[in-house]
Amino acid sequence: MTINGGGAVALPRAGPVAAAPAPRQDESSTSDLVLPLVAVGTAVVLAGYGYVRRTRRARTRTTPGGGSGGGPAPPPGPSPAAALEERARDALVLADDCVLTCREELGFAEDRFGAAAVAPFARAVRAAETELSAAFGMRRRYDHGLPEDAAGRRQALAGMIGRCEEAGRLLDAAADGFDALRGLRRGAGEALEVAETRFRELTARTGAAGPVLTALGERYGSEAVTSVTGYVEQAKDRLVFATSRLNQARQTADLGSPADAVPHLRAAEGAVAQAGVLVGAVERLATELSSAARLVPAALTGAEAHLARIRPGTETAAARLHGGPGRTAVTARGPGGSSGGPVPGGPPGTAPDSGAAGGPASSERARAEAPAASGRAPAVVPGDAGGTGAGAGAPQAAEVVPVDVPVGELRARLGHADRVLAGVREELVGGPYDPLDALRRIVRAVAPVPGDGGRAGVLSAAAELVARSATAGAADFVTTHRAAVGVAARTHLAEARRLVDSDPEAADSLARQARHLAEQDVRVHGNPYAGDTEPAAGIAGAVLGGVLLGEKPDGGPPTGFGGPRTRDRWRTSV
Repeated sequence: MTINGGGAVALPRAGPVAAAPAPRQDESSTSDLVLPLVAVGTAVVLAGYGYVRRTRRARTRTTPGGGSGGGPAPPPGPSPAAALEERARDALVLADDCVLTCREELGFAEDRFGAAAVAPFARAVRAAETELSAAFGMRRRYDHGLPEDAAGRRQALAGMIGRCEEAGRLLDAAADGFDALRGLRRGAGEALEVAETRFRELTARTGAAGPVLTALGERYGSEAVTSVTGYVEQAKDRLVFATSRLNQARQTADLGSPADAVPHLRAAEGAVAQAGVLVGAVERLATELSSAARLVPAALTGAEAHLARIRPGTETAAARLHGGPGRTAVTARGPGGSSGGPVPGGPPGTAPDSGAAGGPASSERARAEAPAASGRAPAVVPGDAGGTGAGAGAPQAAEVVPVDVPVGELRARLGHADRVLAGVREELVGGPYDPLDALRRIVRAVAPVPGDGGRAGVLSAAAELVARSATAGAADFVTTHRAAVGVAARTHLAEARRLVDSDPEAADSLARQARHLAEQDVRVHGNPYAGDTEPAAGIAGAVLGGVLLGEKPDGGPPTGFGGPRTRDRWRTSV
């Protein structure tokens, strides 16, 4: 800048100049853009975080082994009650297996040393069986819901385990003495001779059992031999396995290693013993079927006679209830088929009653007639059966019918029994039939009918024969398939054995249930050796029968006399 003189004039140095504020309209525009962006970003972050949490939570819930931190979560263990229940089941099965094995080996020792020498060990086995029987009794009550409270049920399970442990302790304590008696580690030569002798006998019996089974099927029908179908083949399988193990035991003993021969000998003994059970079942069934066939006609006659003694009183009571004619004395038919005499005051033609004037006979009759008025089956008056009304004559065959059975129900039971007996009679002339099953149906048909009838005689014998056959058959199956049979079948079998003398009808039912449950267990178990690699001959059967423990592809070590602690002591030499 110049003033007149044209000289330059220095301007003052300018200080920092503050920026002018932006116009108000621009500031509002920027705020409107930033705030929505921040909100959207926050929403995206929160949504992503929620998604990650949900995904992680879902993976933890549904993926096995999933857990926080990426590591596998431990699987939930069983509840204490379930663990105790499983422990009790295992203890019962193991103790039962130990007793079965001890019984088998005890037989070989007795063959060699005699009954007196093995008596202490037989007592130990019986004591163990007593403990085991008590444990199965507790299990039976437990399965029926007793006791009902949780604490009592836990105590019951603990009691079962304690009984089984005591049974095992008794057998373990006897194992060393039993080994000392047999002396197998010192030399197995004599024991081998005993086993080979029994093997040869069983080979001959097995060969004869096949034709016997075929003949039974032809004579009595295929249903009669279903319980032992396949037993001859299974016996041959056990004998094939025994042949191999006997040869190995003999070769090892001849090489001067008696201790190494013992496992092979024990495996062979177990297989031979089970072959004996299987062949024996066929032979026993032949005897039972023959006995049953002879008993069926007598059982039919006894059952029909019992129904005939009960029927007149029932019909008389029914007539009274409906106000019909024939209101005669309630009687049961005597031995000659006669019935009681009529009562004074009845329809025309009735005979006089010596007790009508208030004597003993009239009081007996009053007690007999009272239930009929309420729809119950009356008690039969014993003095009426002779037909004279004297009541003090010769012994009569009248039945005393319980008064708590309604007449209609009793008539229905009689009708059902009539139909069953008629069906059995038709089978007798219709071709092959199962006499054991026929006896079972006769006994069951008559059982609901009141009165003792012939059940103290021929029907009692029939019930006992059927029950013993069913119980023995179930025991044979469990023994030869015990590696697969669970606690339910064994519990039913133990109860059947307990009742076979006192209540044969219940024992028969329990034994049949035990067999059914055991067969189910075997089907579920299957063949663990089925596959590409075939095991040596007989190993699958030996494992199924509990001869071998099944811990290795070759079947593992054999079992021996003793409890849970000592039964597998031969494993180190296999």
